[in-house]
Amino acid sequence: MTNQIKRIGVLTSGGDCAGLNAVIRAVVYRATLHYGWEVYGIIDGTDGLAYRPVRYKKLTIDDFSNPWLRLGGTMLGTVNSGVPFNAKMIKDFSDATKELGIDAFVVIGGDGSMSMVSRLCRDAGVKMVGAPKTIDNDTPITEHSVGFSTARDVCVEALDRLNATASSHHRVMILEVMGRDAGHIALHSAIAGGADVCLLPEIPYTLEGVISKLKQVHEQGRSHALVVVAEGVKTPEGTSVQVAHASDDVRYGGIGQYLSARINKECDDFQTRVTVLGHIQRGGTPSSYDRLMATVFGSKAVDLIAEGRTDRMVAWKDGQLIDVALEEVTGVGTKHVNPDDDLVKAARDVGIYVGKETK
Repeated sequence: MTNQIKRIGVLTSGGDCAGLNAVIRAVVYRATLHYGWEVYGIIDGTDGLAYRPVRYKKLTIDDFSNPWLRLGGTMLGTVNSGVPFNAKMIKDFSDATKELGIDAFVVIGGDGSMSMVSRLCRDAGVKMVGAPKTIDNDTPITEHSVGFSTARDVCVEALDRLNATASSHHRVMILEVMGRDAGHIALHSAIAGGADVCLLPEIPYTLEGVISKLKQVHEQGRSHALVVVAEGVKTPEGTSVQVAHASDDVRYGGIGQYLSARINKECDDFQTRVTVLGHIQRGGTPSSYDRLMATVFGSKAVDLIAEGRTDRMVAWKDGQLIDVALEEVTGVGTKHVNPDDDLVKAARDVGIYVGKETK
């Protein structure tokens, strides 16, 4: 199969995160140094293939003489709007691939991209291999997605900083973090950052439970506390807290302010302040672990193409690099926090209120 490949494409799809450039770098190095292939980087994800003329850049090792490995974001640009599945888009995708002479794509994306772009590639008759990335760490099957480690570190640093001012002013600091419908960022950062309360979309909670924990902290002689809440957490009554954007999209946001108002209303013992990290979690210098995973994933994706094993996604599981069929990935769907996970147990073991116990 190797000698039939002459040129591959690489694109980023979905929200940006730290470590994307490290994946692109690994793809270019492996493809050019080991196989002698050309690599075309597609500008702005699938949108670049729909433009006429097609938007792309030929990538060589010389493009990485600057510090792309150390930079967040994506040198190619990306889009996180839904892929329009219609006959024109499928034809544009297929025509662009033929025009550029691309034999297969490495698609760097999260659970949504693996589902949408793999479907688009299948319908257009285009081969692809996926490399998982997302700060939410909700891509199924893989234990780590590129970008998660850096986002987690950002949240932990925020908690370290908030703890100092919380202590100085005797306040409850509420940190709202990203994650959509998955609580991986919230859970990891709450444990590592020494939070007192951690609320996840996957585990029901009560306002009484939150306030009881905060009062317990106060009774133990500490006049400050930290609360971490994932953006996808609903109110105790089961209502999503959302905000409207200019694009008319409705997205998660505001659960931190909701909790602050409720705590202040029902408990006179505390003053609360809210910090919403937002897109700060997606930028910045990639952590060493994200760079490692990015390099492993990018290199392996190229090898799979060389072996003719396309329509697959690289993944990290049980401490090993594996690859799985995209059909299996899309069939599993979003990876959520398991309420019985050892990390949830560990959080409770050190006194963090994580909502109602299932047993």
